[in-house]
Amino acid sequence: MHDALPIAGSRVFRSYLRRIGRDHRRDLVVIVVLHGAAAGAGLVVPWLIGDLVEAATDKGGYGTIDRIAIFVAVCLLAQTVLTRWARLRSAVFGETVLARLREDFVDEALGLPIGVVESAGTGDLLTRTSRDVDTLGWSVRFAVPETVVALVTAACTIVAALLVGGWVAVPLVLGVPVIWVASRWYLARARAGYIREHASYSRINTTLAETVEGARTVEALGLGAQRSERIDADIAESYAAESYTRNLRSVFYPAVEIGYLVPVVATLLVGGWLMAQGSITLAQMTAAVLYVRFLIDPVDRIISWMDTLQVGATSLARLLGVAEVPDDRVPTGRTPAGEEIELDDVRFSYIEGREVLHGVDLELAAGERLAVVGPSGAGKSTIGRLIAGIQGPTSGAVTVGGVGVTELELDDLRRRVALLTQEHHVFVGTVRDNLQLALEDGGTAADDRLWAALDAVGARDWVAQLPHGLDTMVGSGGHRLTDAQAQHLALARVVLTDPHTLVLDEATSLIDPRAARALERSLSAVLEGRTVVAIAHRLYTAHDADRVAVVEDGAITELGSHDELVARGGSYAALWKSWQS
Repeated sequence: MHDALPIAGSRVFRSYLRRIGRDHRRDLVVIVVLHGAAAGAGLVVPWLIGDLVEAATDKGGYGTIDRIAIFVAVCLLAQTVLTRWARLRSAVFGETVLARLREDFVDEALGLPIGVVESAGTGDLLTRTSRDVDTLGWSVRFAVPETVVALVTAACTIVAALLVGGWVAVPLVLGVPVIWVASRWYLARARAGYIREHASYSRINTTLAETVEGARTVEALGLGAQRSERIDADIAESYAAESYTRNLRSVFYPAVEIGYLVPVVATLLVGGWLMAQGSITLAQMTAAVLYVRFLIDPVDRIISWMDTLQVGATSLARLLGVAEVPDDRVPTGRTPAGEEIELDDVRFSYIEGREVLHGVDLELAAGERLAVVGPSGAGKSTIGRLIAGIQGPTSGAVTVGGVGVTELELDDLRRRVALLTQEHHVFVGTVRDNLQLALEDGGTAADDRLWAALDAVGARDWVAQLPHGLDTMVGSGGHRLTDAQAQHLALARVVLTDPHTLVLDEATSLIDPRAARALERSLSAVLEGRTVVAIAHRLYTAHDADRVAVVEDGAITELGSHDELVARGGSYAALWKSWQS
């Protein structure tokens, strides 16, 4: 199973981590120093305990015992204070990094080419936006700080153990091969396993989203059983993926536990033999055993969090992968010399090897109104998408004022050419908020301008009747708008955007024919002087247009005025006759 969107490779992953390290070098140094100081304060205790054991064997050592006990208490208090301070700085650092990553991800996700988002589907992007962000948040908040603490503590513990005597290195080294082999075996398989696991979540989300969005179609066509089988298959794949990573852990953790026991047993055996030889004291023996025993805790935490870090690293790679999507345009800085639109020998394929447009040629003068008609699946909407710059042609050229649509910055293109489809969305907020989304750089507009835009599309009356007018909350949880009213808002946004070319792809299909006719008549005054490409099945749109383009099987087969094409007696004449009857 593969993700619809790319996953960042190791080079990009490491580069991002290095950049975070460079940008937050001071914070990292402070965190490591604080954790090191806390670990150092705690590691004095085993040495003191060794002295305490030896003093206890001396009948006159009661004063020494009291002093050692006081020192132990002071060290433990210092460790507590330093640990709290270190963890607080670690938590702040983690939240800062997580906030930055979220902002970077949102910026990259919002900048994704529309064609890529549509081909990828909602499941993969939704999973990255929700589950992967949450998983990474858990790793950054808990796994990373805990791992840093464990690494610093383990390093300090090893140093303290070696200070007891060089002989302690022998037991410590004996446990390394077991842990090393187990870790290498696990890490070599874990990343691929977790990528597969997360991809299965994306597939489940995609299937669920498709089923819910198409619920009426599923019910009407009796596809319930088929959709259930598909979700069952997706869940089975997810179960298999999770079982694989669980099996990895079931081998890894027991092997590591054996690696923990080897140094402790070896320290007792080697230390006991040396003490019997008179080479070390009881205090040294006690301290060495305690240090080796203490080493288990930080190493165990490193191993335990390793699994969470693997999951978090996979999530991070998926989030960074969004930035790996190639841009669909290469701005050249050229400025269009006019407003005319031209398609020159345009060919286009959604899937390589399956061409849907075959050498389309079309010229649109500034201010011209073109109706694009033809059977479903002929390529009408694809032509509209190419004119609007949603995607670039596979070959040939689509230009605005002599400049290719993919050579313009997206913001610049949207100020010149806008696409309005039958799909629409009402954002959570007020009616005013929904309208002002169309303004450049998130600006605001006077109410008079907003009412003028609503009036232009015939929406003033129903907006004025809302409980709070422009300040009425709409969208999820707010005042419910009909499909026609939602489309009114979308059309009003276009008026506010003020493009010189407007592509209407069945923009009024959700409004009843009488209301749609009235709406298009009111729009005609607003669109006066603009270039309009209207893609529609309702032929009264073609009747009112300057020219009509008939698209069949991915090519323009007829082009001319309504009267010319009716007189010609071809495909358009047959469509018009059928429409009239």
